[in-house]
Amino acid sequence: MTDQQNTAANEEAAPQFSLQRIYVRDLSFEAPKSPAIFRQQWEPSVGLDLNTRQKALEEDFHEVVLTLSVTVKNGEEVAFIAEVQQAGIFLIKNLDAASMSHTLGAFCPNILFPYAREALDSLVTRGSFPALMLAPVNFDALYAQELQRMQQEGGATVQ
Repeated sequence: MTDQQNTAANEEAAPQFSLQRIYVRDLSFEAPKSPAIFRQQWEPSVGLDLNTRQKALEEDFHEVVLTLSVTVKNGEEVAFIAEVQQAGIFLIKNLDAASMSHTLGAFCPNILFPYAREALDSLVTRGSFPALMLAPVNFDALYAQELQRMQQEGGATVQ
């Protein structure tokens, strides 16, 4: 009987992670120079801005939002601007502060990125432009860089 109680207590205290839902929170596309841009020689330059944010929901649920914003220029003219906010709801329990921070700041965005990349490519091709085919992103390295930057700015820790 005591073994069953100990097992139940250990299972309750064990770290838990579960993906509850993945969804598009916001989607935007603008091609200010169309249709004239389609008649020009295509020599694009791509600018990518990537951002993540987290919000605690009720109990042990967390929303993580990955934003990918792309500005593509053909020469000096903006060919298109596309943005996707890919979000997920995650159940995360029994993690220490450092592990929770890493999970929300790197692990969850890693899960969301392929969905955001696909949504962005679909959006761009619907605008009659070639798919972007964004390279994978190392969110662990970005997270480590952000931790280092924050420590250098004043010894603050990410939570």
